[in-house]
Amino acid sequence: MPTITVFDLEFTAWDGSMARHWLTPGEFKEVVQIGAVKLDAATLAPLAEFDLLVRPRVNPVLSPYFERLTGITGARLALHGVDFAEAYARFAAFAAGGVICAFGHDEWVLEENIRLYGIRDAAPLPPFHDLRAWFAGHGIDPRGLHSCDIGPLLGVPFEGRAHDALNDSRSIAAAMGVMAARGATLRVAA
Repeated sequence: MPTITVFDLEFTAWDGSMARHWLTPGEFKEVVQIGAVKLDAATLAPLAEFDLLVRPRVNPVLSPYFERLTGITGARLALHGVDFAEAYARFAAFAAGGVICAFGHDEWVLEENIRLYGIRDAAPLPPFHDLRAWFAGHGIDPRGLHSCDIGPLLGVPFEGRAHDALNDSRSIAAAMGVMAARGATLRVAA
């Protein structure tokens, strides 16, 4: 069965880092959480979920800004986090055989982490599709929106905490379901 894996990332951030595009020395977009919802490509019905915390290597101490934004604490990460190489391999296996999609170019952040950590044997990512263009093509202006905003914009109540990668992925997937119910189709090739 063809699948689409909708994913979202949370990555290290500091107060003002987004406005600076993470250009201050020492600021890297190190993945801290990968969340995903696998969908049936034909119906966009949810099939499975993926949620993994990732320990950053370069900046292992999370900023207070990041902790407030995401609710992910250093203590939680120490208990449940895995190294990026393992997290990436598990995500690639979860999404294998289908297409991956995000509300923005989160695949670039995965690729940046592979380069940052010098991982040479990383599995290639499945084909990627940025969902912002799809939503825009169906009359939903994605400018200024975050992953957590798209579901509520289409009338789907947001459940859980925003800026949690799994909750944000669920919001995107739910918004896709609303669009499909309105007749929108997503044509992506694996």
